[in-house]
Amino acid sequence: MRELDLFDFKSGEVLTFDKPLEWTSFNVVGKIRHKICRYLGIKKLKVGHAGTLDPMATGLMVLCTGKATKKIEQIQGTEKEYIADLKLGATTPSYDVESEEDAQYPYQHINRKVIDDVLPQFIGEIDQVPPIFSAVKVNGRRAYDLARKGEDIELRSKKINIKEIEVLEFKEQHLSLRVVCGKGTYIRSLSRDIGKALDSGAYLTGLRRTRVGEFEVSKAYSIEEFCRFLDDAMQANKEEK
Repeated sequence: MRELDLFDFKSGEVLTFDKPLEWTSFNVVGKIRHKICRYLGIKKLKVGHAGTLDPMATGLMVLCTGKATKKIEQIQGTEKEYIADLKLGATTPSYDVESEEDAQYPYQHINRKVIDDVLPQFIGEIDQVPPIFSAVKVNGRRAYDLARKGEDIELRSKKINIKEIEVLEFKEQHLSLRVVCGKGTYIRSLSRDIGKALDSGAYLTGLRRTRVGEFEVSKAYSIEEFCRFLDDAMQANKEEK
């Protein structure tokens, strides 16, 4: 990690973190903001993230501090890379493991050739309907709030761009994919649509974001590591005084 005196959090830093499972993006921003403010001895600091990750997803989150928050929109517009694990032969209302399976489908007819024949239809600019359990706004309200109240929601499709889909592993009901895509892509929706295209069902069982533009998760800090780094620096400053 860089020396702390090389960080200028107020003028602006772009920081990358490996988000743990079950943390919300809000949790990550709040934790890092709190630690940096304590280290600097200030009460407020602008900190924002360049792209939400669902609680059940892990991987790269890009945070911007101070004046670097002006870069957020630009970073959000860059391509992303994900590793997605799918279960074939079933669906859930949320398109992932946050809800229980609501239907089962035949999957024995799916083989590698069938998968290879289907995936190219998802490459390039395509129409995608976001999940109802998402932060998309419907008449000023979040779709997931309406969905959890049992209200009927019909979301409009939108144009997204998928650059690459690579099969990493396939075995019976398990399919692992590497996906490179543009802004606004929901991998949960992609999983649902792939299941339909395979004449079956599918939902997301695991998701890891590995890249955002030029930033890679392999070079990201763990939240624990970064917070310990600041705590150690604060302790050393106290001892010097």
